Amino acid sequence: MKSFINNPKEVVNQGLEGLLTNANLTYLDSFPEIRVILKTNIDKSKVSVISGGGSGHEPAHAGFVGDGMLSAAVCGDIFASPSVDAVLAAILATTGDAGCLLVIKNYTGDRLNFGLAAEQARDMGIQVETVIVGDDISLGEDVEQRGLAGTLFVHKAAGALAQAGKSLSEVTAIARKVADNTYSIGLSLEEGQKFQDAEESRFAEDEAELGLGIHGEPGVDKIKMAGADELMNQALDKLLEYLPEKQSQNYALLLNNLGSVTPLEMNILLRAFNNSDLAKKVSYLVGPAALMTSLNMKGFSVTVLELDDEITEALLENAAPVSWSIISYGNQKAVESPELPKMLQFDSSSNAETLKSLENILDELISTEKELNAIDEKVGDGDAGSTFATGAKKIKELLDKLPLDDHGKLLITIGHILARETGGSSGVLLSILFTRAGNAYKENSDLGKSLVAGLEKMKEFGGASEGQRTMIDAMQPAFNVLSDGGSLKEATKAARDGADKTKEITKTEFGRSSYLGENSLKGIPDPGAEAVARVFERLTSTN
Repeated sequence: MKSFINNPKEVVNQGLEGLLTNANLTYLDSFPEIRVILKTNIDKSKVSVISGGGSGHEPAHAGFVGDGMLSAAVCGDIFASPSVDAVLAAILATTGDAGCLLVIKNYTGDRLNFGLAAEQARDMGIQVETVIVGDDISLGEDVEQRGLAGTLFVHKAAGALAQAGKSLSEVTAIARKVADNTYSIGLSLEEGQKFQDAEESRFAEDEAELGLGIHGEPGVDKIKMAGADELMNQALDKLLEYLPEKQSQNYALLLNNLGSVTPLEMNILLRAFNNSDLAKKVSYLVGPAALMTSLNMKGFSVTVLELDDEITEALLENAAPVSWSIISYGNQKAVESPELPKMLQFDSSSNAETLKSLENILDELISTEKELNAIDEKVGDGDAGSTFATGAKKIKELLDKLPLDDHGKLLITIGHILARETGGSSGVLLSILFTRAGNAYKENSDLGKSLVAGLEKMKEFGGASEGQRTMIDAMQPAFNVLSDGGSLKEATKAARDGADKTKEITKTEFGRSSYLGENSLKGIPDPGAEAVARVFERLTSTN
């Protein structure tokens, strides 16, 4: 695939640097480790509205920063949630006594990282509210509904009231109201292709997919390729199943280009919508335009928002973001980043045995990056290996600065490194595990029991448990063995057995696998559980 890029690993940073030629935007000087784009004219007497998530959805989210919409956007790696520290930095940089609203798309990584940042900010005395947006109706109402392009309507309504000086409770109320009355469905002819290690397409020439996610997750239904009118009608038929039945309905429509549909085709799709019965109930239109994309996905999504007087007034207020209006051109200097807690809080110490074991763990995670990504491409968004490898590489860089002779301090430090350096749900969940395990080790000096304590805290935050096709399926049995005084060899066998069992788990409520059908999951291990098993096997083979 040909692309207008320089280095695949720098696409997010360089893309944001290009966006920053907009004179109304600036950034924290901790960039690119922490990627926060914010308005140049932050007014802390007003409520701050912050959103964000993985990159690859441009212009969302940084393209919607500006008066009348977002105060700041927090940008992760491609399809990976930004870290807790990045979200916390955005809160600290933009929020005063009026407080802050976090608008969160309903994905595990975003909920965890934004949610933990909110808790940390509250501990610092900052008023923070959160609104989770799940506007995707494709999978029905009995599962976690994903956040799609309807999130932009929430940005607009909340940003309008914040700009007008309304209270945090009022801004939060309009955001929840809009989120509760927004419905979206996507349809694509091809998945988006990453700039690096692009996977083989799962689409046959005569196939399209209905209800796929913005990270390339497989759709809920494979359908036959057809003309634009027929494809639009199939999407609308699905959408209409979930719209409330009222005669007096009045909607705003957002027609979103998921990445590589030409403007001419988007206009044809708009024409197809205009010929539908639903079009008679639409009063306002956003698009057709690329607003919440999935890299270069050849697809579109339709979002409708049920209107009332309050929502309509908020939508029609002026907004300044680059993706909604003409902008001024110019470069801005960075503003000072708020001071974050130190990542390395303990003095370094040496321990040859601990160093050897840690190096083996890190080398295993780094060397299996592509292999784990390949597994994850079949059941998720293809970045699990990269997430583990990113954290491992950073820890390896800091080996000589770690408290290797104190297991409690070492575990806590690893937790801090993962929180700062690793995005996505896996990064923050592992950070929670190691931090709690380190504190537990201070109390009991038993590594097995400490790891179990850390795992219980991770389960508390993440919500998953053993048997639900996550890394817990390998961790729980292995940690239990160690906690009961078992050997490393016994723990390794337990981890491998747990990882292999995930191949047969075809129904789950957690992670991106919960969005997939049984046929997509059968015979494929959970990549997190596989990573845990391989780490244990590496340790056993080298001890």
